[in-house]
Amino acid sequence: MKNLKQVKKLNELASTAICGNDISSSCLYVSALAIIYAGQYAWLSLLTVGAVLFLFRKIYGEVVGALPLNGGAYNALLNTTSKSMASLAASLTLLSYMATAVISGSEAMHYAHSLIHSLPIIIATITLLAIFMGLSIIGIGESSKVAIFIFIFHLTSLVILALFCGIYFFSNGFDVLSNNFSIEPEGGMLTALFFGFAAAMLGISGFESSANFVEEQEKGVFRKTLRNMWIIVTVFNPLMAFLALAIIPMETVNENKEALLSYMGNLSGGSWLSYLISIDAALVLSGAVLTSFVGVSGLIERMTLDRILPQFLLKRNKRGSTYRISIAFFLLCVSILLITEGELGALAGVYTIAFLSVMALFGIGNVLLKIRRSKLPRPETSSWLSLIIAIGAVIIAVIGNALLNPAYLGVFFKYLIPTILVVMIMLNRIVILKVILKIIQYLFKPIQRLVVKTNNSILQLIDDINSQEFVFFTKDDDVATLNKVMFYIKQNEHTKKLKIVTILKPGEKSVPQLISDIEVLDREYPNIKIEFIQMDGEFGPQLINKLSKEWNIPVNFMFIGSPGDHFPYRIEQLGGVRLII
Repeated sequence: MKNLKQVKKLNELASTAICGNDISSSCLYVSALAIIYAGQYAWLSLLTVGAVLFLFRKIYGEVVGALPLNGGAYNALLNTTSKSMASLAASLTLLSYMATAVISGSEAMHYAHSLIHSLPIIIATITLLAIFMGLSIIGIGESSKVAIFIFIFHLTSLVILALFCGIYFFSNGFDVLSNNFSIEPEGGMLTALFFGFAAAMLGISGFESSANFVEEQEKGVFRKTLRNMWIIVTVFNPLMAFLALAIIPMETVNENKEALLSYMGNLSGGSWLSYLISIDAALVLSGAVLTSFVGVSGLIERMTLDRILPQFLLKRNKRGSTYRISIAFFLLCVSILLITEGELGALAGVYTIAFLSVMALFGIGNVLLKIRRSKLPRPETSSWLSLIIAIGAVIIAVIGNALLNPAYLGVFFKYLIPTILVVMIMLNRIVILKVILKIIQYLFKPIQRLVVKTNNSILQLIDDINSQEFVFFTKDDDVATLNKVMFYIKQNEHTKKLKIVTILKPGEKSVPQLISDIEVLDREYPNIKIEFIQMDGEFGPQLINKLSKEWNIPVNFMFIGSPGDHFPYRIEQLGGVRLII
């Protein structure tokens, strides 16, 4: 069961800084990318991305508002569809975080290397990853202090750069801007906007991170983080692209695409401003590494609680952080860095496709939430039109990036398939264990003693997994609804025991038909032992926690149907109770 130790929640600034460092660092590379593919229409492509992100504010607000639990797209799909579909979203999110951490860490050290030429990039990158692993182990509260410093320094640097570029522009006239706008992009305006938009969509990476640690945020903070990230992307990314077109000839942009903002600083303010932007780039890209550690910790913890990943990952230190998750993620990132020998071009494909796929799946999760959990209360609602436009825009961006870099798809699947295999093995471990058992019995039949001993051990392991008891709280559900519950449990959970519990208020009588319905289900599902319990009391968080302790059943193994508008509690107040119908 999840550690219930009270920890201080993150305020608006801290939460925005943690996820904002990732998304705000995008202006360091996305402005140049947009100009390369869209020419003078780059700022329009970036504004279009801001419009799409505005639609996703409502989408994320509705889903996380209705289901305010860590996990992002995984949590959305887990509560609206099967574990297998949710695990696909989780696998894509993990790949996105892994690629973000390795690429951002390496790019940060490349910027640092431009300032300190003797700095060994690979060793420095590993050191940077280790530092942020340590911060995440110390606790999210300490991590947020570092994130806030980086975030404020970055925004201040961008404002200074924008002011000096603006002054330079008005001092030197409109000739550069006029010449750049007179160059017609290859393929025409629509083609330029299409490919520019596809490239510019990489600039919203990090927007999904806030949903992965929403449980660590103060009440009402999540929606503010979405608003703040949208403002940053919509203001700074188009602004930097426009200023670049205003003061730098188009061909020079391509020559300096690796450090465009640093070049703009040197041109408009001199070497000191170029150094400032380089320092800022190293810091904010490092902040994106921290975002990955925080986001992946929240996601993997939730997956482990749902028994998709090994339970040893849930071990906590004295500060309450799941340190084994941080260590495992660090080792994964270091192994990828060493395997690629610092040549991370291939990882860009993983990063691009994985991130955009997560955004699309979150939109699909919103569709399923509307259809299957329509009665679930939520603070805001996205319209069907905006939802369709947002998902369509992400799909267009995936197609555009695949056309721009066809090799990315191949690299993406090379990383995705092993990740999904690991998750699928965990989801189907009982079947795999049984297959292994049969193989062992066949191969080692002559050595009967060894076979019998191994057989008993594996059967005990299967029994241990199936011994986990589950609970479904019902009021007056009919046999059809209860059958849906049994079918869900049979398809998604490993268990042979289920308690069906009805809570009666003083003087209230249970529905007579309920007992006979449960007897029907008991005959229909002979492999699952059903225990019917009715008790007096008031259904709510206190009763749930009490029964969880008495029966030694974790709260996230207790199920309810979707509550209506008059339900007195919000879903997060129930401590992790799952919705399955």
